[in-house]
Amino acid sequence: MPAGPIMNDLRALPDEDYRFSLGITPGDAREFFARSTEHERLVAERQRWLRDAPHRYAALLPEGRASLREMFDLVVSWQPSLDLHRDELHRDDRQTEFDSLLALGSHLEPDFVLLHRNKSGRWIVTGGCVCFPSSWRLTDKLSQPLEDVHEPVPELNAALAGPIHQLLLKMKPGRCWLRSNWGVCRQPELNQHPDRHLPRLTPGLTLDDVWLRREYQALMMLPESEGVLFGIRVEHTAWSDVRQSPEAAARLMRGLQSMPEAMLAYKNLLAVRDELLRLLSASEV
Repeated sequence: MPAGPIMNDLRALPDEDYRFSLGITPGDAREFFARSTEHERLVAERQRWLRDAPHRYAALLPEGRASLREMFDLVVSWQPSLDLHRDELHRDDRQTEFDSLLALGSHLEPDFVLLHRNKSGRWIVTGGCVCFPSSWRLTDKLSQPLEDVHEPVPELNAALAGPIHQLLLKMKPGRCWLRSNWGVCRQPELNQHPDRHLPRLTPGLTLDDVWLRREYQALMMLPESEGVLFGIRVEHTAWSDVRQSPEAAARLMRGLQSMPEAMLAYKNLLAVRDELLRLLSASEV
C-alpha cells in the first residue's frame, strides 16, 4: 500500500470528532494478505529484521500452535507460489514451529498476531510476527488478555472492551472484518519498535519532519482452531502530501482539534498539536 502524492484513501480518517470506534467493515482475508506492488521491498525489510533479531519480532506460545498451523495452511492455499513447506510444520517440534512462524513472517507483507480464547473466556495474545510495530513490543503483549493489552491507551477499554469482546464472540469462522486507524510520527520508518529509539515529535517541526501513519487491520476467525488471526498493514504519507488533499487535511485537523489531552499525550502529540495544525493549514507557506 504505497503512499501516493495525493491522498485518495480516507478510510483511516473519519469525518467526525475524535472518538473510539470499532469502525468495522466486511473484508476478504485472502485479499488483505495478498501481494502488493511493494512486495519485494516489504518482504526484504521484514527478512532483515527477522534475521537480525528474530525473537524480538516473532513469538509463539503453546496455545497458539494450532492457530499457527491453520494459518500456515491457509496462506499456502492462498498463495501456492510461496516457498513454504506445509509438511514440516506438522512435526511435533517447537523449533520447527518457530521456523515456520518466521517463514510466514518473512514471506507475507502484513504483520500478524494470533489470539486464543482461554478457559475463563478472555482473549489472549498467543503469538505472531510483528516487524513493523507502532511503538510497541509483541513480547510485552504475549500471554496478555486483550483488556490488558489495551490498558495503556486512555479510555479505550471503557469505550471498546465490551464491543471488541462481543465482536470476537460473534465472529463466524472464515469471516473477515476490516478496520483502520491513524497516528503521526517523525520518520516514515515501518519498523517503529521502541527498542530502536527513533526520533520523536518535538516542537520546532517543519513539513519535512511529519508523517501520517495509517494502520489497516484485518480480523478473521480461524474455523478449526477457533483462534483469531489479526493482520496489520502500515502506510505512511508525508504531511505535505496530506495538505494537498483538502478533505484529508480537514478531517485530520478535526481529529487533532477534538482529541482529548490524555490521548494527545499518549500519542506524543500534546506538545506539537498546534504546530501540526499550522503545518496542515492551506495558508501556511
